[in-house]
Amino acid sequence: NDLQTAKRSLNLMLAEWANRGINLWTVKKQEKTLAANTTSLTGANLFGSGANAPEQIVDITDVIIRDSSNNDYSTTAIGRAQYWNYTVKTTSGRPTQYYFERTINPTLFLYPAADTTYTLRYYALVRMFDAGDYTNNAQIPFRFLPCMTAGLAYYIAMKKAPDRIQLLKQIYEDEFQRAAAQDGER
Repeated sequence: NDLQTAKRSLNLMLAEWANRGINLWTVKKQEKTLAANTTSLTGANLFGSGANAPEQIVDITDVIIRDSSNNDYSTTAIGRAQYWNYTVKTTSGRPTQYYFERTINPTLFLYPAADTTYTLRYYALVRMFDAGDYTNNAQIPFRFLPCMTAGLAYYIAMKKAPDRIQLLKQIYEDEFQRAAAQDGER
């Protein structure tokens, strides 16, 4: 029971970090074949074939369209309103714009629809795994390990040792601030 409590607390803490703006993800380069008339990709067509692989995508960046001569063409990200305001989404040509719908099962919409076969190349920001099995290593940057340990102690204290909450919360907040300060771009 204590192990399950610790696992649940760790997963809640990682979600809290995301709410604080510490987004834990990895970047994965992907290549997918676009058949003619393709207007969108979702599920395994978009990313991987695992049971919940597409749901791990946080965002998509740097989308490139490659033609049969290996020429690369950049595309531009557009918002939902702009994409949905296109009257005819099946207009064909080389896709120059994309809208990424960030839902549980995300979809990448392309405009215009592919007029021939292309290769879609993009970088996906992919969510790191949660605590998972009890033997998993945490998929977090090493500089967050002291913060993770202090945070887990704090979260468990809320359930098991309420008299220690204030002290552990202060230690956790100090460790969090120290780690978060090193998380910016240089």
